[in-house]
Amino acid sequence: MIKIDFTKEEVEALDYEHYNYPHPKVQRKLEALWLKSQGLPHHEIARLTNISPNTLRAYLRQYQTGGIDALKQFNYVPKESELMAHQTTIEDYFVANPPASLNEAVERIYELTGIRRSRSRVREFIKKIGIKYRKVGHIQAEADLEAQEDFKKKNWTRVWTKRLPVREASFLLMPSILC
Repeated sequence: MIKIDFTKEEVEALDYEHYNYPHPKVQRKLEALWLKSQGLPHHEIARLTNISPNTLRAYLRQYQTGGIDALKQFNYVPKESELMAHQTTIEDYFVANPPASLNEAVERIYELTGIRRSRSRVREFIKKIGIKYRKVGHIQAEADLEAQEDFKKKNWTRVWTKRLPVREASFLLMPSILC
C-alpha cells in the first residue's frame, strides 16, 4: 500500500478541484486522491471511482512525483483516422457522385483509397467531413401542374367553406370520492 501524508492545503485543493476541474477524467484522478486523503482503503477507492487498483496505484505514484499539477496533465491524443489523409479525394468524389446507401459509400471508399472500414466508421467519417445523408424523393414524369392547381383550388375551398353539422355534447357525471 502506498502511504501519502497530505497537508491541509493539499486536501482543500483536491476537494475543490475534483468538482471544478473542466475535464472529467482529470476529475476522476483528483477524486481518487481526495478519497485517499480521507483515509479510505485502496479497494474502496477503486470501487467508488470505478477504476482498477493498478490505475489507482499509477495515480498515486503520479501524485508522489509531481503533485496535483502532475494529475492535471492529460496527455491523451486520439488517433486520427487513416481516411482523413484522403479526405479531399473522398469529399470531391461524393459531391460529384453521391452514394445511394452507406454500403455503397463503404465500397466507393475502398475503391478510392484501398482502406476498408465498417459501416459505422464510414458513417462517422462522412459526418465528420460534413457530408449529410439526404433522402431522395421522386417526381412523376407526366405531372399536369395546371390540373393539380385546379384540384387544390376547387377542393380546398369546398372543405373550408362547408359547414359541419353540430352534434350535441354528452357528459358523464361521476360523483367525487372523498378519502
